[in-house]
Formats: sequence, C-alpha cells, structure tokens
Amino acid sequence: MGFLCDTQKNDGGVGGLRSLVRRKQVDSAHSKSSSASGSGHHQLAKALTVPHLIAIGVGSTIGAGVYILVGTVAREHSGPALTFSFLIAGIAAALSAFCYAELASRCPSAGSAYHYSYICVGEGVAWLIGWALILEYTIGGSAVARGISPNLALLFGGADSLPSFLARQTIPGLGIVVDPCAAILVFLVTGLLCVGIKESTFVQGIVTVANTCAMIFVIIAGGYLGFKTGWPGYELPVGYFPFGADGMLAGASTVFFAYIGFDSVASTAEEVKNPQRDLPMGIGIALSICCTLYMLVSAVIVGLVPYYAMDPDTPISSAFASHGMKWAAYIVTVGASTALCSTLMGSILPQPRILMAMARDGLLPSFFSDVNKHTQVPVKSTVVTGLLSGILAFFMDVEQLAGMVSVGTLVAFTVVAISVLILRYVPPDEVPLSPSFQEAIDSVSVRYSSSSSKEVDVENIKTDDITSSDRIPLLVGKQTPVGCNFEVNEANRRKIAGWTIMVTCIGVLVLTSAASSVSLYSSLRFTLCGIGGVLLLSGLVLLTWIDQDDARHNFGHSGGFICPWVPLLPIACILINVYLLINLGGATWARVSIWLAIGAVVYLFYGRKHSSLRYAVYVPAAHVDEIYQSSRNSRS
Repeated sequence: MGFLCDTQKNDGGVGGLRSLVRRKQVDSAHSKSSSASGSGHHQLAKALTVPHLIAIGVGSTIGAGVYILVGTVAREHSGPALTFSFLIAGIAAALSAFCYAELASRCPSAGSAYHYSYICVGEGVAWLIGWALILEYTIGGSAVARGISPNLALLFGGADSLPSFLARQTIPGLGIVVDPCAAILVFLVTGLLCVGIKESTFVQGIVTVANTCAMIFVIIAGGYLGFKTGWPGYELPVGYFPFGADGMLAGASTVFFAYIGFDSVASTAEEVKNPQRDLPMGIGIALSICCTLYMLVSAVIVGLVPYYAMDPDTPISSAFASHGMKWAAYIVTVGASTALCSTLMGSILPQPRILMAMARDGLLPSFFSDVNKHTQVPVKSTVVTGLLSGILAFFMDVEQLAGMVSVGTLVAFTVVAISVLILRYVPPDEVPLSPSFQEAIDSVSVRYSSSSSKEVDVENIKTDDITSSDRIPLLVGKQTPVGCNFEVNEANRRKIAGWTIMVTCIGVLVLTSAASSVSLYSSLRFTLCGIGGVLLLSGLVLLTWIDQDDARHNFGHSGGFICPWVPLLPIACILINVYLLINLGGATWARVSIWLAIGAVVYLFYGRKHSSLRYAVYVPAAHVDEIYQSSRNSRS
C-alpha cells in the first residue's frame, strides 16, 4: 500500500485561495495533548453533566419573547391554531438539533458551529461562521439586557419607579437613551461567568427553575380559568384556523426564533464530562422541555381570550386581568425578568469559547485563547465579551439590530446541516499535522513503501539512515501512488457525492429565493422555482441512492449520537433555514454584509497569515495514530 502526504504553504496567489478550503483535524487525545504541551495553555474544566446542559439549553432558549410573542402571532397569523405553530416550529428546530447532536458528540470541542464547519467545510466558511456568531452573541446579549430594566420597573410599581442610578436617562442634546441597569447586569453576569463554568451554570439553573415555575403557574391557573369559563377563545364562529393553513405556517416561521438558543449547549462541549452521551441528551431534553412549555402556554392563553382581543404587548397578563386576576401580572413579570436574566447568561456564555477556539487556530490573537489556571475558563475572552456587550447595552437601543442575531444563528444551522452531509458522504480523508511531525511522517511513509516493495527491513530501518533521495516526496499532488489499493469506484463515488451536495444546496437557494421574490413576474418565478425544485429533488434522490462513506464510522469520537434519516433530514433542515434567511429582509442583510466585509478584511490581513494550518502537512487519516505513536517512540 502506498502512502500519500501533502503540504500546503499558503503565502499568496493560488495558495491564498487554497487556504479557504483547508480543513482542520478533529480534536483527539493526541492533538489536544500535543497542542496543550506546545502552547502552554490550560484546558477547560470538565465539569458539566446532563442537568447542567439542560439548564443552559432551557435558560438560553426560553426568553421573555414567549410572554409577548403569543399575542402578536395569534392576532396576526395563527389565531387559535397558535399551538400548532409552536409544534411545527419545534419540529423544524429539532431538525437542526439532530444535526448539532451528532457533530457535538463526534467533535466535542469549544467553538460549536465554527468548529464543525472548520473540520467539514473549510477555513473560509468557518471564519465567516465564527465572525457572524461573534456579532450574534454580542448584539443578542445587549438586546436582552436592554429588555430587563422595564420588567424590573414593573415589579417596583411602574415604568418610572426604578432608582435614579438604575433608571434610563436621556443624554441632553444627543437624544441617546442610556440604560445603566442593563450595563450593570451584563457586568454582573460577566463576573459570574469568570468564577467558573460549574458555578455560573448552577446559578443559571436556579434562575431557569424560577422562570419555569412562572410558566407552570400560567398553565395551571390558566387551565383552571379556562375550564371555569368554557374556553371562550375556542368558541368562535371563524373556527380553529381563521387565517388558514398559510397563517399557521407563517406563525410557525415567526415563533421559530423562540427556539434559538439550544446551540449554546454545543458551545460548552469541551467542558462536558461525557460528551458522547451527555451532549445529545442535553440538547434533546432541553428542546423538548421548551417545546412542551411553549405549546401548553399558548394553548391556555388563546383559549382564555379571543385571538383578536389579545393585547400584543402583554398578552398573558391581560388574559388573567380580564378574568379578575390582576395580581397574576406580578408572577408573569417575575417570569419574564428571570427569563431575560437566564437568556442573558446564555447569550454571553458561548462567545468567549468561540473566541478561544478561533485564537487556538491562529485566526485571532493568542490573547483570546488563554484559560485561567484556577477557574479553568477563558477569563480574558469573557471580560472582553462582557465589556463590549455592556457598552452596547448602555448606549445603544439595539432592537433595530435584533434581526442580525437571527442571521448568525440561521447561517450556523445551515452550515451544520451541510457538515452532516459532508461527514456522511465525503468525510475528510486527509488530516493536517504540524511540521514538527515531519520525521515521524517520513518514517511511516518509508515503512509503507518498504512493505510494498519488500526490499527494506522495516524493523531495522531508522529515519536517520534515509537519504534525501530516499524520502517519499511530500508534494505528490492528488495522483494515486503505485501499490495503493485505492479503488477508482470509491474515488468516483466521493466525487459524485461532493458535486451532488453542492448542486442540492444551489437548488435550495434558487427555490427559496424564487419563492420569496413576490415582485418577480409569475412566469419567471415559477420557472426558477421549478429549476430549484428539480435540482433539490435530484440531489435528494441521488444522495439516497449513493452509499455513504465507510470512513464516517471512524470520523472523530465514536459512540455518540447518530443523526437519523440522512440525507432527508439535513436537506429539510437546510431548506427551512435558508428560507428563513431569505425572508429576514434587505435592511438586515445590508447591516450584516458590512460586518461580514469587515471580517473578510480581518481574515485576509491577519487570520490567513497566522492560521495554525498555514504550514500543515496533510497525511491520510488512516495513518494518523501510527504517526503519533512513531513520534512518541522517537522522543522516548
């Protein structure tokens, strides 16, 4: 059997383009130990179990939006069918959760979607994902913090009842409304996250339990009122679907964003004690709890008050007040306040780990990769994240930028689904290693070459005895070496599968763009929809017919969750997320484009030149363990 290895030195020109598609190695015991010893950085604490992950997932997902969203969506889209809208949105979110669960258990390292896309797609896409997630969590945390002070003010008796040092103030002459309460809360959460992951998760669990209890109160008390009054919201002449099936689906698209947050669980993968078992369980249980609570709350509220009479701003409080329970508004407000505090922690928690992962890969300065020796958390990255979010929360009304949060999440969901397809059909067959392993690579390379020709004594060979003319050339390109048992059919299968995945994604983009462009001429619109549909269905059929790659069984860490119904489930996930992305609006995309353009410049002038893969040596994945073993033997 021959041995193929390659090296990539990306100094510019064609090499600069190749840097966009170079892929990193799945973190293993070998790579982690070598990187830790080489960099001197401490590892994150292995402290999280399933209850911790459930607290993070539920706390990050259930925000105050549910206390407001039910009124708006019921009035404008779903009517009494709001419960089905939450169910459909939950199923759509579960598609992404399945994809996250498999990748999180196979690649349990910090970085979430950034890490997965770097392994499966390439450095360029991974950089854009990481850069978009930085924007998402910064703006998301600031927006959540700005929403806490009005709810706290209601608990103290009214909108203007907060102490002056916490109340919102307007700067004379500038018209800027500053929010000291929001900034203080961000700084408090940042300090808590710096103490330790176990401690901060424990506090988040307590806050999440308080929020869950408030929602259970709404369900039980509202159910009692409903049975007592005969559910007036369901006894309507227009029926259960006043806006039809289209309205119910439109409502599902809106409430889908209420499920955003479970991906925070994946960002803590490196700190989980048993990631192969606990990560899929944490993601699945958290999403199931959120979907159940959403459906029960919506079923109760739309049954208490006719959908057209619901208050869009305070639907739950108004529903209880209309039945003589005005005191229930305080419990609802407590639930909204605790939900916001928990979501704030869930928004700030992932970003330091993404910054740390990007810095470990050389795409950001090493300052962000430092892990505190005592608390075992990335304190420097956490402090920087807290400062940025706190400043934004203090000075800016970031509600107009809230759509940018959805872009980062939906792009990440889409790329994670694509990564699952790549993992199953064309998993990376080459692994990058540091040039420090060159001696071990040469040794293993010669060993296989010798066994092929049967002219060299493998047991007695030493690397020092190999002359320069005897070395196996590193720049072999993509030619199959003599003696390699590489089957042509397998090469063709991988090539066909790769092109099919790309054509399927193009079909999704064409179909969703045409379906959302109501301004196009109907003939052109239907034609584009037809072309996109044909590409999509052809890709689905072909991927179903093609055998999945056997190397998928050895990809990353084994024994974890396996995503079912591949390729149908990932493709359906891509279709839903791209459709939602297309419909976010031109203003949102214009703002995001500016941020992504800044990111492209940063990558061009810093990330590409400092990437840890810049001088990596690529070797067949099947021989990585042998190379590590050879390296250890040579040192001992």
